[in-house]
Amino acid sequence: MMSVRLFFRQFVQLLLWCALIAPVYAERLPELIGKVQPSEIFPNATRFGQPEGKPMTAKVFEGDKEVGVVYITSDVVNTRGYSSKPIDTMVALDKDGTIRGAKMLKHNEPILLVGIPVSKVDNFINGYIGLNPTKNPPKAGSTPSEIVTGATVTVVVIGDSIVRSARIITAQMAKQDGVQAASGTAAGVQTRPHRLPNMDKTDVLSWDDLLAQKAVGHLRITIQQANDLLAQNNPAAAEKPEQGQPEDTFIDLYTAVVSQPSIGKSLLGEQGFVDLQARLKPNQSAIMVAGAGVYSWKGSGYVRGGIFDRIEVIQQDNGFRFTDLHHTRLLDLQAAGAPHFKEVSLFVTPEEFAFDPAEPWHLQLMIQRELGVQNKVFVTTDLNYQMPQAFTVDDPNGEPVLLDTPVQAASATAAVPELDLGAEADNPQRALWQQLWQDKMPHIIAICVMLLILTVIFFFQDTLVKHERLYKGVRHAYLTMTLVYIGWYLHAQLSVVNVLTLSSSIVQGHFSWDYFLMDPFIFTLWSATAVAMLLWGRGAFCGWLCPFGSLQELSNTLAKKLGVKQINVPFGVHTRLTAIKYVIFMALFGVSLYELGLAEKWAEVEPFKTAIILHFVREWWFVLFAVALLVAGLFIERFFCRYLCPLGAAMAIPAKLQIFNWLRRYPMCGNPCQICNHECPVQAIAPEGDINPNECIQCLHCQVMYNHTTRCPQVVATNKKKAKQAAAKAEWDAQKQNPANQHEQVVHFVKREHKTAE
Repeated sequence: MMSVRLFFRQFVQLLLWCALIAPVYAERLPELIGKVQPSEIFPNATRFGQPEGKPMTAKVFEGDKEVGVVYITSDVVNTRGYSSKPIDTMVALDKDGTIRGAKMLKHNEPILLVGIPVSKVDNFINGYIGLNPTKNPPKAGSTPSEIVTGATVTVVVIGDSIVRSARIITAQMAKQDGVQAASGTAAGVQTRPHRLPNMDKTDVLSWDDLLAQKAVGHLRITIQQANDLLAQNNPAAAEKPEQGQPEDTFIDLYTAVVSQPSIGKSLLGEQGFVDLQARLKPNQSAIMVAGAGVYSWKGSGYVRGGIFDRIEVIQQDNGFRFTDLHHTRLLDLQAAGAPHFKEVSLFVTPEEFAFDPAEPWHLQLMIQRELGVQNKVFVTTDLNYQMPQAFTVDDPNGEPVLLDTPVQAASATAAVPELDLGAEADNPQRALWQQLWQDKMPHIIAICVMLLILTVIFFFQDTLVKHERLYKGVRHAYLTMTLVYIGWYLHAQLSVVNVLTLSSSIVQGHFSWDYFLMDPFIFTLWSATAVAMLLWGRGAFCGWLCPFGSLQELSNTLAKKLGVKQINVPFGVHTRLTAIKYVIFMALFGVSLYELGLAEKWAEVEPFKTAIILHFVREWWFVLFAVALLVAGLFIERFFCRYLCPLGAAMAIPAKLQIFNWLRRYPMCGNPCQICNHECPVQAIAPEGDINPNECIQCLHCQVMYNHTTRCPQVVATNKKKAKQAAAKAEWDAQKQNPANQHEQVVHFVKREHKTAE
C-alpha cells in the first residue's frame, strides 16, 4: 500500500514538474512582446527592437531615438505566487532606470477565486510607474501602491519582481553603456573567492554551539516591535494592535542550511541527514525553518494553494518561495539542547533556482494582520543568513566576490533588535486562528444567530407551514439575509474549491485544523452544514444558506410575479440532466488529485465568485456566464442548482447518511395526487410521490401543501369528513336541547320498547 502511495505521489510530482517547472526555462519576452503596443507600455514610443541579451530585453524607440528597454520580470527574477508559476509582467525602463510603464500580461494565479478583479491588480502595478528602484528604492516592507486586500501575496510578488528586476536591468544597461552602475564596483575594491559548503566538516554540534557560531540564523520580534512595524507602514494598524505583553514573543524564527554535513547532522540526526542526502539532486540544497510565538510563519496558503506565502528566500536580486512539493514537516530538531518548536520544517531548494548556500542570503518574512473583514495590512522583515567561514571552503573555479557585497537586507530589520528570550518562552501562546476568530467575533455571532433561527424553523416546521403567508415571509426574509449579509457582505460563499482543498490536504498528509480554522465564516458554515446533513441532508445549506441559491430563488420569485411563464421540464429529462453536476464534480475531484490549482480554475463553472464575491465586476465573459445562468433560472427555478452545481453534488454524497426523514407524505401522494410533484421548485418529488433526498433543498413547500386546506385533496377530504361529523353532532345536540323534540323521543322510545316486548 505504501509503495503504491509513494509511486502515486512521485508520479504526481513528475507531472507537476513538467507542468510548472519545465516551461520556466524558456524566455518569455519573444512570445509576449507582440501582445503590447509600444505606446501602451512606454509613452510616445513607436516601435520595439529585437529581443536580445541575458536577461533578455528589447530596446524601445521613439522614431529613431532609443529611449529605453522593455523586459518580462519572469525572465529576470524567479518569483512566483500561489500558482507556483511565474507572473509575467512587462516593465519599461528609460535609460536612467526609471519605470515608465508596467503591465501584467500573463499569470496563473487563482486570485479571481478569492474575489479579486484583475483591474485592481493593474491599478496596483500602475503605482510603480515613475519609480526609480536603483536611485530611490521603496522602503522595505512597503509598496508605492495600496495593497489589494485578498491578493496580498500575489501583489507583493508582482511588486517585488518589478523592483528587483528593474535594478538588475538598470545595472545591465549601465554596463552596456560603459557606465559604472550605482551599486557597481569602484577601482581597487578587493575581492574574495566564491565559497562552497565544506562537505568534509562533519562534527556534530549542540544547539548552543550552532547559535554561537551563527550556523543557525535567529530573528526574534516582540509584540511591541511587530505592532510598531505595522503601524509605521499603515497607521490604521495602530488601532488594532496584537494583544499581549509588549515584550512577549510575536515570532521567534530560526533558519539554517542543513545540506552542509556538520549543520545537517546536528539538526536532523545522523539518519535524518542520510535520508536528506538521498533526496537531494545535483545543485539542490536544504534549508531548515523553525519558529515559535503567536505568529505563524507557515500561514495557511500552502494548504489552500500549495505555497508558503509568508516566507521567501532571497539572494542578491533573485528569490523564490517554497511549495508543498519542497516541504517535509519535522517533529523536532535533534541537536542537543534544541527547544521544541511549534512549527519546524525542512525544505529543498528548487532545481531551477541557482542558490549558493555558502553565500549570503536572507529569509524574508511577511507579517500581515487583518484589520477588518476586507482590510489587511502587511510589512516584511528579514532574517539575514551567511554560513560561517568555518563551514565553507573556497571555490577555485568560481568568480571572485566583492568583499563589500551587501546582503539585501530590509531596513525594517534594523528596527528589530534581538532580545533575550528568557523565561517568557513558557508563556501560553495564542494561535493565529484564535486571533482571527476574536477579531471577527461579532459577525460569527450573527451567523450563529442565523443558524439558530434556521434550526428553530426546522424543528418547528409543522407549525410554520400551516400558515402559508407567514412561511413565505420568513423564507424570503431569510434568503434575503443570506444573499445580502452572508454572501455580498461577508463573502462567505461555500464552494466546491473548499471540498477539493480539504480532500487534497488529506491525501497529501497536510491536514491541520489550525489552517482550516483560519477563515471563521467558512469554517462555521461548513461545520453547521456537516451537522445539518445528518439531520436534513444537503437541503439546509442548498435551500437556506447558499447565497447564489438565494439569488436564484428570489429572482425567480420576482419573475413569477411579473408573469414570466415557467418551463416545465419532463421528469424523465430532468432526471437525466441532474447527472451533469455529478459528472462535473467527479471531473474536478480527479483533476485536483493531480493539480489543485488547475481544478480551482475549472471550478469557475460555479458562478459564485462573479455573482457573490465580485458583485459582477469582472471580465465580460464571466459576467455573461453568471447572468446567463440567472436568466435560465427565471424560467426554470434554480436551474444551476438542479443541473450544474458541483458543490450540491459533493454534498449529496455524504447526505446519504441522513438519519431522520422530517418531510411528511400521505399514502395518496403520487397516486393520484400530483400537486407536490408539479410544484416542487427543484423537481425533487417523483410522479410516484417519493422525495429524492439527493435533490431536495428542504424548502418546505411540499409541507405547506401537505397542510393546505384548499389545495391538498387529502386535507380537503379529511376536512369535509370532519365537517359532516361536526354537523351531525351539532344537529344531535340541538335536538337534545329542544323540549318538544324530547317528548317525541320519549314516545318513540316507548313504542320501540313495546314492539320489542311483543
